[in-house]
Amino acid sequence: MSQKHLKEAFISNLNGTSLLEISLGLSVAPLCLLCRGLLFIFYYLRYGKHLSSRKYSLLLDFLVLVSPLLFSCTVLSPVAFFTPTIIAAFCAGIFSKIYSQRKDETSVPFRQMVKDFQEVYLGPEHIPAITAFRVYVNVLTSVSILAVDFPQYPRRYAKTETYGTGVMDLGVGAFIFANALVCPEVRQKSYVSQPKFSNLGRQFFSVWPLIFLGIGRLLSVKSMEYHEHTSEYGVHWNFFFTLAFVRLAASLLLAVFPKNKSWIVALNLAVLYQLILNTTSLKMFILHGGDGRDTRVGFLNANREGLLSLFGYLAIYMASVQVGLCLQKCRNSVKGWLEAACFLLLTVFVLFVFLHVSHTYADPVSRRMANLSYCIWVVAHCLTFFICFVVTDLTLVFTKLLVKGSSVPCCWNVVKPPNTSTKHTTEASPIGTEGKLSRVCLISAINKNQLLFFLLANVMTGTVNMLIDTIHSKAAFTLCVLHVYMFFNCLIMHILHAKNIVLKFW
Repeated sequence: MSQKHLKEAFISNLNGTSLLEISLGLSVAPLCLLCRGLLFIFYYLRYGKHLSSRKYSLLLDFLVLVSPLLFSCTVLSPVAFFTPTIIAAFCAGIFSKIYSQRKDETSVPFRQMVKDFQEVYLGPEHIPAITAFRVYVNVLTSVSILAVDFPQYPRRYAKTETYGTGVMDLGVGAFIFANALVCPEVRQKSYVSQPKFSNLGRQFFSVWPLIFLGIGRLLSVKSMEYHEHTSEYGVHWNFFFTLAFVRLAASLLLAVFPKNKSWIVALNLAVLYQLILNTTSLKMFILHGGDGRDTRVGFLNANREGLLSLFGYLAIYMASVQVGLCLQKCRNSVKGWLEAACFLLLTVFVLFVFLHVSHTYADPVSRRMANLSYCIWVVAHCLTFFICFVVTDLTLVFTKLLVKGSSVPCCWNVVKPPNTSTKHTTEASPIGTEGKLSRVCLISAINKNQLLFFLLANVMTGTVNMLIDTIHSKAAFTLCVLHVYMFFNCLIMHILHAKNIVLKFW
């Protein structure tokens, strides 16, 4: 077999892993973020100053926020519980150290501190959990698209052939979900009156880079005979086209239907699509082609997975719009966010019940078709992932209150409650501290140029695959390559962020 066919076989005919293992893997990211925040607070408690060095801040961010992900999806994958357990224990140790060494003259009982904490007001400017969620979806995707070509990346984490739940199957849907959370329809204030189809016009203008990137990827893959998994999207289709067409279709639907009812549109789309799959020959067409021999003759037949899965991805996008609208509601207090997290947790429980019913009576999860079970699974796991980031942020806010003057980049600020005196005070950090920390924060850096980060990761993945025989690499070499690859991508984002450069002109 040629190198191209060997790599194609290496990522084909896979069946995925369990929902529990995926959940354990996802918990690593918010735990890393919690660990980084606690280390910042502990540094301030110990030395009385903020860690403001750009060089050391980038190194700390990479070693704490990114490196554990690389280990957990490669050499530590046989013991999937090991990484989150160790990080959680380390976080508990740091928190205990901070709590015992805090300089608080008034000895307030812990229970009273928790009660007072619920009444604290948070900065309403942005929701850090959304930023962290979107950035980590991008980072995890970038890690996986290269790591999957190495033998140390478990085959059960890669995309499944027909049915199953792989980590990379979730990544595709999560990318759609993350984009919808901050789409124009969500960010647009309800009281702002605009023409009904204004957002659709803006989307037409904003998706052209995706179309351009999709065409560029198609031409480069075909011209260089780069290995590709045909049953993933088809012969000519790719994820850039999927994202562009889903965004356009969603803007059209949101121009026709009320955006606060987008969950109803999502439900109808997913259920109707599943009914068509089960009652017609559409499922057989997607899986085996028009003639049953998978000959890929004709544009629709050649790209049937990419074209027909658009219905499922559109349902995920519309569901995420509803989540985004829910999150944008004014929740300025910790108590409000705790209630929101509980509501989302209840929603997750209901979705997993529906997933069980759908898996049993309709169809198992299939990313290839983006069927009903797949849509429910993606939304449920994305909400779980997001809740973890909300809990992480609230934990860091509580810890910051223990150490007056401490600050954590990309975390909520404590503010004075509206229409009250000085019952609650603002954080004691000097004016501009948060801004300074934000400038050296890797999360903020990637967030400013997310599409560029994803594009750079794709280009680097192709370059590495052309230069290295990945499927016969040893563990030490694999970890070295992955660390250099991710550090290079993060360094570019860090430099652009430090110079305040945003490469977005559409």
